[in-house]
Parts: sequence; structure tokens; C-alpha cells
Amino acid sequence: MYKSLLVAVDGSENGKKALELACQLAQGETTLHILHIPESLAHETTLVWGIGAVSLEASREDLEAAGRQVIERAEAQARELGVAKVETHLGQGEPARTILSQAKTLGVDAIVLGSRGLGDLAGLVMGSVSHKVMHSAKCGVITVR
Repeated sequence: MYKSLLVAVDGSENGKKALELACQLAQGETTLHILHIPESLAHETTLVWGIGAVSLEASREDLEAAGRQVIERAEAQARELGVAKVETHLGQGEPARTILSQAKTLGVDAIVLGSRGLGDLAGLVMGSVSHKVMHSAKCGVITVR
């Protein structure tokens, strides 16, 4: 059905659900692209894959190291769920723009992402990443709760 899918993961519970759905959709020769955009968080949280929150004072290297852990664990989970073709991407910048740019660059058929991730408070004030992606994507978008 799909030749390629992009799933955005942030370590949140909805991000994990998005990954699980993307793995179900990625059958046979589908390439699953896993994207993570490291961000510092203004509140304490524990990420699904057991990685603690990265403080606002964290260096770019600390953010990238945590991001690589999220990507590695997401890739391992995708392979456990039977996805044969997995590619990982570590992005930077504003999440919605980065997701849209990566989707365009990769030419994916659809984007899968959680309806709410770790940035809930900012999402309420400035508009959620999923909302921005849904309204601007040139491909299909599947949001997961």
C-alpha cells in the first residue's frame, strides 16, 4: 500500500503509538523513515524509552546524544515489530517545519505522528506540531492519540 512512511517520534506515549501504527502500515517493501528532532523541555518528564528529560541548559551535544538514544530504541522496536526496511534521521529546528521538510525530501507517501507529544504546553499556546503538519503536508498525514 505504501512505498515509504515517515514517523516522527519524540519519546512520548503518543510517539510510541505512532511508531507502532507506522510499523503495522509498513509491510513488505515499505521503507519506514524514523525521524526524531531533539528538543530541550521546560518541564520534567520521563520518555517512553527510558531516557530522562533533557534540561533547558543542556548542550547541543547532550540533546543529540539523547536524540540518538530515542532513534536507536525506536529503530529496535520497529525491527522487533517486523519492519525490514528502516532508515533513521535526526533532525534539528522547529519540529513541524523539520517534519514537513524531511517528508518532502524523502518523498514519503504519508507521515505518522502523535496528536500530542512532549510539548503539550507549547502546543496549547502556539498550535501543536500535528496540527501544523496536517494543514501543510503535501502527502497523507495520520495522527495517533
